[in-house]
Amino acid sequence: MELPENVKLNPDTEYVDKLREVMKKNGGFCPCRLQKTPENICICAEFKEQIADENFTGYCHCKLYYKEK
Repeated sequence: MELPENVKLNPDTEYVDKLREVMKKNGGFCPCRLQKTPENICICAEFKEQIADENFTGYCHCKLYYKEK
């Protein structure tokens, strides 16, 4: 999925690298979610819904992505 212009990676590159490492090992699933369902593959369904909300500003659940207004 291509990210909208107002969605950025967490600026903490060390954190991002660690999260990506974990996701690579677990098949791309969000490391914060226990269930391995299609809805929990990064970018998870929850954050896709939040991105679609023009009033939402903030991080996704695992803090990998941040959406600005």
